[in-house]
Amino acid sequence: MSSRAAQLQPAVEQARQRSEDALAQLAAQQQQLARAEQQLSELQRYRQEYAVTGAGALTAGSLVNRQNFLDRIDLAIVQQSTEIVRLQRQYEQVRNRWHQAHARESALDSVVDRYHAQERQAEDRNEQAESDERMQYRRSP
Repeated sequence: MSSRAAQLQPAVEQARQRSEDALAQLAAQQQQLARAEQQLSELQRYRQEYAVTGAGALTAGSLVNRQNFLDRIDLAIVQQSTEIVRLQRQYEQVRNRWHQAHARESALDSVVDRYHAQERQAEDRNEQAESDERMQYRRSP
């Protein structure tokens, strides 16, 4: 007869795999968020540099073109900021899934550890009983 701990082993392995998968998804989501934040930073830096440089003597047409270009950069910044908010929400969802998967894995590990401890105690009691029985037979005339 297999032990309760051994019977739970497939569930433990499945929980461990789910936790590892969720952690990998979390890392990928974190990288995606970091890239988006970096892109936003670059857009903001570029917008700042472009707004400062070339502001000298310009014709009316070039001023309009310049302002249109700045408006397009501003729109890209707003869109990127919106994307970051979306990615942050997604990151939180993935983090929560990982947290749940990790908690389940830990709970199953604890149950298996408790079953192993109970099995060791039962083995120790059986060994002690066998030892006591052998000692009793040695004392008998």
